[in-house]
Amino acid sequence: MTEPINPQNLADFADLQTPALLLDLSIVDANTARLRQHLARVAPDILHRPHLKTAKSTDIAEHVLAGQRRAITVSTLREAEEFAAIGINDILFAVGIVPSKLERVLALREAGIDLKIIVDNVAMAKEIARFSREKSSPIPTLIEIDCDGHRSGVKSSDAAMIAAIAASLEDGAEMAGVMTHAGGSYDASSAAQIARAATSEVTEITRSARILRDAGFEVPIVSLGSTPTALSVQDLSGVTEVRAGVYMFFDLVMSGLRVCPVEAIALSVLTTVIGHQPDKGWIIVDAGWMAMSRDRGTASQELDQGYGLVCDQSGKPCDDLIMISANQEHGIITARPGSTASLPDIAVGDQLRILPNHACSTAAQHDRYHVLDTDNGVKAIWPRFNGW
Repeated sequence: MTEPINPQNLADFADLQTPALLLDLSIVDANTARLRQHLARVAPDILHRPHLKTAKSTDIAEHVLAGQRRAITVSTLREAEEFAAIGINDILFAVGIVPSKLERVLALREAGIDLKIIVDNVAMAKEIARFSREKSSPIPTLIEIDCDGHRSGVKSSDAAMIAAIAASLEDGAEMAGVMTHAGGSYDASSAAQIARAATSEVTEITRSARILRDAGFEVPIVSLGSTPTALSVQDLSGVTEVRAGVYMFFDLVMSGLRVCPVEAIALSVLTTVIGHQPDKGWIIVDAGWMAMSRDRGTASQELDQGYGLVCDQSGKPCDDLIMISANQEHGIITARPGSTASLPDIAVGDQLRILPNHACSTAAQHDRYHVLDTDNGVKAIWPRFNGW
């Protein structure tokens, strides 16, 4: 599971091939404790089913679930299979299912994994029920509710559609509950807007559960969650579980939403200076968009962080220094437009760290985490996987 390393060879950043994905585990622990403490105050008996779509690492899963119920959320069946292999057996696959994936779902369930899936339309609900009947194995399925118009799901106001999906599922499958995700909270511009999104998320999902119960259906699971709303919500009455994922890492988008300070971002990309363009005010590094991703999630926020915020080797942000442009393997670093900050004196061969706009997309560019100890030394390498 964990790739062994020789600490004498990798104790210092200078020994790392760059670009390299760094993970500060002490920050992960602090972020995890923050959410647990918040949920314990708001709803002591609520289940937190962390979303591991960003992590995609069995080592991280084991770390964040230590001492907790081993219930998780995933976005791909590859994730479900990898985490099932280490004994995590309570999994919600939180992306709409398609017929071609049902055999893999069944294989996991037959291996003893309590894998649940989601659906938001009658046609697929009927297909799940048909497949379940044929295999004599009812697949537990949640109805996805659209709480904010952000992406998939059935509107809670469409009671007839919600009931029709439930009825279709019960013709062979198992109607396991309802779920939603307040993705619209990522577009908020204030703490007040996030708080309203959190309240609306609870309102919409509990209304949907009530519609089903009034129609005679059992609704054992009422599931919601996004990182901004999970950390903002003050009343979870009627909700059985919360899903949040990026809270353990955070990123510049979350910082721009004021959900976390920059200091709470646990992921960074270590990069090496490979050249300068003095007439343009550029520092060139070996981390381009293949290392950082093309995600420009802060571009619509009050503070545009380009392709990432530049830090020194210790992780301390440099004043107004950002990666303003990225080619495949070249990153261009300069002062933020409009800033009067001067470029630091950084030589070819010096190393910097870049904080990501979106932890999920930056992590997806790498196949391992270089896990840091409290002295910024590398204490372990944790493999990560991609794919579907």
